[in-house]
Amino acid sequence: MVSKDQTIGGIILIVCVVIAIFYLVTLFWPRWLSAIGVNFGSTSSEIADNEASIRFWVIAIPVFLAFIAIMAIGAWIGWTMATTPPPKPIEEITSEIEEKKEEEKAEEKTAEEATTEAEEEKKPERKKKSGK
Repeated sequence: MVSKDQTIGGIILIVCVVIAIFYLVTLFWPRWLSAIGVNFGSTSSEIADNEASIRFWVIAIPVFLAFIAIMAIGAWIGWTMATTPPPKPIEEITSEIEEKKEEEKAEEKTAEEATTEAEEEKKPERKKKSGK
């Protein structure tokens, strides 16, 4: 059985391949039409103008989208950097770590003292033998 991620990946693959084929065909299609002699009743100068217009937009649209995508990523990085609070200084972090270690040691000592006191209370007192 195919997982959801694999299905999405397959769809993305197919869409990218179709778009790439469409891009290549539209970029070179007018040249292929001229090469095989298809001109749809237009003069050769109209076909050349059409070719130039199509090629311009086929190149301009992806370049525009890529530029906008890069600017959006840059804006997102800038927003993230502007809204993220600055990190603590290293000295403050190390002092906090040392304080935590000291507190843990103190807690361990008090826990050990409490267990030794409890053990001493549980031990029955031995009667001293008198030397009579």
